Amino acid sequence: MQKSLSVYDSDGSTFAPLVVIELVSETKEEAIAWLLNRVRDKQQDGGAELLVEQLTPGAQGTEKDNPNVYVVGASWQRLLYGAEDVGLFKEFNDGSMRGFTYANKHNFKEFQGDGDGFLSMAECQYIIKHELDNLRAKDEAHVPGYPKMKLYPGKSVIRRMQSKGILVQVFPLHEKEELKRLSFSWFKKIKLSFQPLDDIRHYFGEGMALYFGFLEYFTLALIPMALIGIPYYLFDWEDYDKFTVFAGFNLVWCTVILELWKRLSASLAYGWGTLSRKKAFEEPRPGFHGVLGVNPVTGRAEPLYSNAKRQLRIYLVSVPFVLLCLYLSLYVMMIYFDMEGWALMIHDEEPTFWTGLLLFIPSIIYAVVIEIMNLIYRYAAEFLTGWENHRLESTFQNHLVLKVLVFNFFNCFASLFYIAFVMQDMVLLRQSLATLLITSQILNQIMEAFLPYWLQRRRNKKAHKRMIKTMEDKELPLSEQVKLEADMSTYLGTFDDYLELFLLFGYVSLFSCVYPLAAVLVVLNNVTEVYSDAFKMCKVFKRPFSEPAANIGVWQLAFEAMSVIAVVTNCALIGMSPQVKSYFPESETQLIMWVVGFEKMLEASGIPKTDK
Repeated sequence: MQKSLSVYDSDGSTFAPLVVIELVSETKEEAIAWLLNRVRDKQQDGGAELLVEQLTPGAQGTEKDNPNVYVVGASWQRLLYGAEDVGLFKEFNDGSMRGFTYANKHNFKEFQGDGDGFLSMAECQYIIKHELDNLRAKDEAHVPGYPKMKLYPGKSVIRRMQSKGILVQVFPLHEKEELKRLSFSWFKKIKLSFQPLDDIRHYFGEGMALYFGFLEYFTLALIPMALIGIPYYLFDWEDYDKFTVFAGFNLVWCTVILELWKRLSASLAYGWGTLSRKKAFEEPRPGFHGVLGVNPVTGRAEPLYSNAKRQLRIYLVSVPFVLLCLYLSLYVMMIYFDMEGWALMIHDEEPTFWTGLLLFIPSIIYAVVIEIMNLIYRYAAEFLTGWENHRLESTFQNHLVLKVLVFNFFNCFASLFYIAFVMQDMVLLRQSLATLLITSQILNQIMEAFLPYWLQRRRNKKAHKRMIKTMEDKELPLSEQVKLEADMSTYLGTFDDYLELFLLFGYVSLFSCVYPLAAVLVVLNNVTEVYSDAFKMCKVFKRPFSEPAANIGVWQLAFEAMSVIAVVTNCALIGMSPQVKSYFPESETQLIMWVVGFEKMLEASGIPKTDK
């Protein structure tokens, strides 16, 4: 808990500010008074029973500052009751993990005295967010002062105000001392050691800790591939026949590591108390809209949207749009092959050092175009998925992930499959894979690490100076800290981070047998990724609310799907090698049958194996 900063509630009680609520500056007074009363009201009266106070402007305040900024906290007893409401798991005296209950609080291992320190600040902020999200409309027909902003009985008030633009943002505050300690142990001191996953989980929550845990595990799992790949690259570079052994190693590696990760993530989730935690009831997305009706499950009045209309939007608009994007990606790929042919023709006519360099230009241009197309498509897919009007955030994310993965897979790997199995040009395959991998890694590092920090400095140099001042152990007033953090960029989740790892996993598992240094490059990328992502979380972005998680969710299924494709691809590459073809000199059909049979045997033996 943050002890250094405190404010007084309207009744005179002192509380530590945990969460910030910002309304638009022109919000009507009656709406503000109504919202604050709902936040302060007792739970039995339909309120959140939290402590809230308006942020007073500091000495450096100006007329441009938004006056409608409020800090929210809670009494310690209220937080403990909230921990029970959200189903928080804690270690019991007998060493088992059990759901916390206020009545049995003294039977939990870490509960000492009045329970001070029993809950982390991230857990307290998560509890407050849960209570704010569960502020539900009662008998109000609309938000006071806004007759057109209808309220539906039993629906979330905060989400409604967010969707209508009255509520600008809700974000948790950083805890300066703890952030400084975490930064020092995480990325400020460069050393060869494991990440402080427990500290990351304590400060950012389980979802973030699992991402960094998976990033660390993936990097360590790549080391055997890298160690084997270096001698293969140095001694057998032009001898493709020798890479059949490496492809065989790929078959086992790409699936075994996923099975081992599931065990490790289950172990981490159990220790953090999220493995057996029940999933909370999911509210409709803020952007969901529909005609007022009665929910057949809950019996409450709420906006309803016809599933038939949604399916029509998906199959008549979204699916054709995705197919059109795949066609455009295919068209760009053919232009790339024309450029490759042109560069090769010039080099054959006059082989010099400069024409040798020219051979890499088409691949570099194509790699840049791929990244640009992925970025544009991502925004289009997000817009389209929002237009489909999914009711739940989880459904929205699943449809978005599916759209993005299908296009990114095709856009990034289609040219490699074409070169490998249609052109059967292994020299070009090696060159294309190396260029695509290196170029994409450079662009990702620029986009993910340096660009956000540079934009933050450009956006508000004054805020940047405050940020440096804050991180250098100089105390800032609460008003200045809130203004500083409110101006920082919002972290949009781990979607893009997992997507990058998914593509890197594809590059390594699919075709690294023809370019053994792929694993080495990905290891180097991941090491820098750890430090750049840690820097972003601690220096560039607002603190995100913690998200309880027992695994990496739908991304586990995505990686397992990639491993299935990798098994088929590597079996086909093995079957194409002259070494294997020499055993079937008279019948290609027999060779194909043996390759397919071998691949099916691997699947039947549990490689890959997917637990549902």
